[in-house]
Amino acid sequence: MEIQGIQRITLHKAFEKELSRLGKKYRTIPEDLRTFVDVSVRAVHLLGQKPEDMGHFPIQGLGIENHCCFIAKRFTCRSLMGNGSKSGIRVVYRFEKDTLDLLLIELFQKKDKKLPDLNRVKSILESDYSDN
Repeated sequence: MEIQGIQRITLHKAFEKELSRLGKKYRTIPEDLRTFVDVSVRAVHLLGQKPEDMGHFPIQGLGIENHCCFIAKRFTCRSLMGNGSKSGIRVVYRFEKDTLDLLLIELFQKKDKKLPDLNRVKSILESDYSDN
């Protein structure tokens, strides 16, 4: 996936599994994800749109400074006709403004799970920071 202004997009291996699982149920999700990154993530992190206006909220309680980790609560899935951006699909990601790198961490439906797995997010972020 190549998006203007974003240097590198990485899908965590657990995210890839979730994308595959949801992709079987909602066939447009891979393309919807590309649109989400191209429009929503770029608007927030590269074009200066307020995160809350686009449905992106910083994840609190990770205990890691400058983690730039967000949960996006507005994700339009064309397979869920009539719902628009209120599809109930959540995307957890980290965007590094210095390097323009995007890491997609978690993908889930609100009806299956209310909150992101903070332990998983924290362990991914800690392992990334220890590698640098």
